[in-house]
Amino acid sequence: MVGLFVMPLGFIWLVEACWLFGTYICAFYNFFAFQLTTASVHNVALIAVDRYLALNNPFLYTKQITVNSAVIVVLFTWAVSVGYNVSLLYCSGFFTTLLTLCPSECPIAFSKIWSWVDFVVVFALPCSIMIILYLKIFAIARKHANAIRAANDNQINVNGSKNENMPKRSERKAAKVLGILVFVFLLCVVPYFTASGMATFIYGQVFEIALKYMSLILYLNSMFNPIIYALFYPWFQNSMKFTLRCRICTPESSFMQLK
Repeated sequence: MVGLFVMPLGFIWLVEACWLFGTYICAFYNFFAFQLTTASVHNVALIAVDRYLALNNPFLYTKQITVNSAVIVVLFTWAVSVGYNVSLLYCSGFFTTLLTLCPSECPIAFSKIWSWVDFVVVFALPCSIMIILYLKIFAIARKHANAIRAANDNQINVNGSKNENMPKRSERKAAKVLGILVFVFLLCVVPYFTASGMATFIYGQVFEIALKYMSLILYLNSMFNPIIYALFYPWFQNSMKFTLRCRICTPESSFMQLK
């Protein structure tokens, strides 16, 4: 949705000297830019929560984390995101400013107070959740790898050597995947909030241009996430193959995760 509704308008606006799509599309663009990026960041944080619960207590996870509970959490996240972004646009005076501008202009919704609120809600809180939980996930994965290594120490291969490579490989892969996820997230999100936090020192058109460029880098996070998941998770690759080949409703797709 970020790629469909936000990025095309954003890149055209970046290339052209003025806004080409009128007042109503400007309001649509600003709302969806805030709403979809907020929901995207919070969904990435929820994935970290889901993985931690699944690894920390797998038996409790299978009983309590059902499809219904997942749907409720996702709908609640989107509802809170909608309420938060409507409040942000209203309190920053975006709707009032929009009525007084020419169709060739599109203001960036910004307020010094709300920039710090946005920093906490969209960056600091989700980022802290991701880093803390992924560190715990890596610690659990390392604990499991050590347990497997200890079990393998008691068994000798046919060649007479101990099989210690598998736990080490899985441990390195877990560290690599988690490191790349967090690094790409920070790489895309930090520039925007750095520019937003510099509003006290940068004024006028220079600030708007900087924020516009940094916003597009923020949107790129929604493009990188599917690529990362596709590269490192076979179940994601299989899901995409079934979907693109229009075989998602075939009986064999029901057994995809067992392969």
